[in-house]
Amino acid sequence: MSEPFTPDELEAARKLFARETKFMMGAVNMAGLPDSDLPEVAFAGRSNVGKSSLINAVTGRTHLARASNEPGRTREVNFFVLDERLRLVDLPGYGFARAAKGEVKKFQNLGRDYLRGRPNLKRAYLLIDARHGLKPVDGEAMDAFDTAAVSYQIVLTKADKLKAAEVAAVTEKTLKQIAKRPAAFPRVLATSSEKGTGIPDLRAEIAAACEIAL
Repeated sequence: MSEPFTPDELEAARKLFARETKFMMGAVNMAGLPDSDLPEVAFAGRSNVGKSSLINAVTGRTHLARASNEPGRTREVNFFVLDERLRLVDLPGYGFARAAKGEVKKFQNLGRDYLRGRPNLKRAYLLIDARHGLKPVDGEAMDAFDTAAVSYQIVLTKADKLKAAEVAAVTEKTLKQIAKRPAAFPRVLATSSEKGTGIPDLRAEIAAACEIAL
């Protein structure tokens, strides 16, 4: 596992993400995806795990991605462009959705198709609620990443809801659980969108994965 980022790298990543980020588009099928001319990172996770809140925290915006208390709201592949240098991609959640089964399958399959067919996808971030850890349904997502040979990194969300020792324990447990996963990146980030914990490191991880010169 590589060393943590230096203060200079963290500051450079902060400056990068302080630049303009805007909503680009939402795609409902593969034909509607934008050109693969910019590096992309994707955010995946169970419905209501906090994907929209994390995207807002990373970009320092309040309402860039629409957070909702209703699980399964994201039913498109949503693209946000940062400084015309990289894109953040919000994938439909899995595990629960207030929609007909056929519709649920349709937008979840769109997320899988995106993972398999996006040559400029540099890394996926699989969000896991720190209070619950990895669940069987998350294993299905990791299987999809491994099969598609998409590098992915586990990001624990809502870490502020736990004590520091509990966060350390779930981080270590998660690392052991992904140790033999072929496409899993060997570092787990614990974050809190509300408190800002781990956000600087996530920004630096994204910049590094996309090979953005800082």
